[in-house]
Amino acid sequence: MLVRIEESWRQILQPEFDKPYFELLTDYVRHEYQTTQVFPPAKLIFNAFNSCPFNQVKVVIIGQDPYHDLQQAHGLAFSVNDNIPIPPSLNNIFQEIHQDLGTPIPTSGNLTRWAQQGVLLLNATLTVRAHQPASHQNKGWEVFTDAVIQNLAAKKKHIVYMLWGSYAQRKAAFVPSKDNLILKAPHPSPLSAYRGFFGCHHFSQANQYLLAHSLSPINW
Repeated sequence: MLVRIEESWRQILQPEFDKPYFELLTDYVRHEYQTTQVFPPAKLIFNAFNSCPFNQVKVVIIGQDPYHDLQQAHGLAFSVNDNIPIPPSLNNIFQEIHQDLGTPIPTSGNLTRWAQQGVLLLNATLTVRAHQPASHQNKGWEVFTDAVIQNLAAKKKHIVYMLWGSYAQRKAAFVPSKDNLILKAPHPSPLSAYRGFFGCHHFSQANQYLLAHSLSPINW
C-alpha cells in the first residue's frame, strides 16, 4: 500500500503498510472521515513523521489520543495549533520546563519547533472522532505505533524516551535501556502531575544525555 508519509519513514515502515491489519485500519479510518467528524485533518495524520524524519529522531514523547475538540489536533502529541488555548496537560509540561530549565513559558502550544529539532511527538492512536476520546483505539493504530517504536529501538541508539503515565510506559518494553535513556513519570494531566511529573527534570536530563552522546540539545 502506498502511504503519503515522509520518505525515510516510508522506507522503514513499508512492511507495516503492506500488512493486512493496516489495510483494514485504512478502510476503517477512511470510512470514518467520510461519515463523521474526525481529528486531526486527514492530511495531518502523519504530521509527527513528516515533521521529524527518521534519521533526525533524538527524543520520543508518547501521547495517547489526538485532541478531540475543534481546531486543536494537528498530528503532534500534546501540541495544539497556534491561537488555541493551551490545554491543561501541556500547560503543566511548560511549567515543568520552566522550573527545570528556567526558560520562559511559551504563549503558543504549537510544538512544531520541537519536532523540527528531532522530537517525535507520537500519539499511540493517530485519529479520533470529534468529542469522543478513545473512539479509534483498538482499531490497529496501536499495532502500527508499536512497530514505529520497535523500528526505532532496532535501528537507532541514544534516543531519549519520555514516557508519562502507564499507557506510554508500556512502550518501554520494546526499548533496550542500555542503548537509550528511558525517562518515566506520571502523566502531566492535572489529575496526576503532582504525583511526580512536577520535579521530574526530564528536560534537563534529556539534554545532558544528548550532549554526552555528541548530539545537539533540544531548545525546549
